[in-house]
Amino acid sequence: MLRLTLSALGLFAAQAAAQCSREFLVEATNTLLAAQTAGSPDGIASLADNLVYLESFKTADIKTGILSHPLKIDFNRSLHDTTACATYTEIIVTDPSHPYVLGTQIRFADGKIANISTLVTDRGDWLFNATGTYYWASRENWDVIPEDQRDSREVIKAAADAYADIFNDKTVVVPWGTPCARLEGGAYTGSGSATDRCDVGIPTGVRLVNRRYVIDETIGAVDVFIDFATVPDSHEFRVEKGKIRYVHTLTVMGN
Repeated sequence: MLRLTLSALGLFAAQAAAQCSREFLVEATNTLLAAQTAGSPDGIASLADNLVYLESFKTADIKTGILSHPLKIDFNRSLHDTTACATYTEIIVTDPSHPYVLGTQIRFADGKIANISTLVTDRGDWLFNATGTYYWASRENWDVIPEDQRDSREVIKAAADAYADIFNDKTVVVPWGTPCARLEGGAYTGSGSATDRCDVGIPTGVRLVNRRYVIDETIGAVDVFIDFATVPDSHEFRVEKGKIRYVHTLTVMGN
């Protein structure tokens, strides 16, 4: 179990005084995971002066929100964006008494947490199935990409934008990879085949707006918080050699 210690807080504070480094952001996501495991938001809240906390894109009370509930985390993965000084963390909880899939973006300013925004999906949300999400997510390869093979953040962002744009403009050319698999709620478009595809079941006439990005070139990934028409949504992408390899989505239906 991750534990939030005084030494960890001290390291966080020391790194916060310096440039926004990867080590600083990794410590921040470790702090988030420790807080969620313990069900105690006090530690992570102490790293902010004037914290803005949101759930499902609405202002919420961190003391009574999802971070106040201790959860056994079965799977997690984080993106660390040293350019924007931001992180994204995917958390999967398969506890049958109350399963969750969470997506959290944290943004920093002047060495402090400025904003924590979490999408909380559970029963009733779009295609929700935490065990299915865990099954597929834990089998994918999101390993660090060798430095000489990494795409630029511009290429990674452009791939995500093309995907988002095609929902409202079918003339957009999306850099689909082959294979490509999309994890939507607990539903998966792949089977492990070399011919797996992501370009299936895409609606038309839907605007995906108000995009907020977290980009991590080391693993070729970007998460985008989006207003999917009228509902809160996250789309996370793994991009390899300019092509989309994986897509993870979370959509809160307002239950």
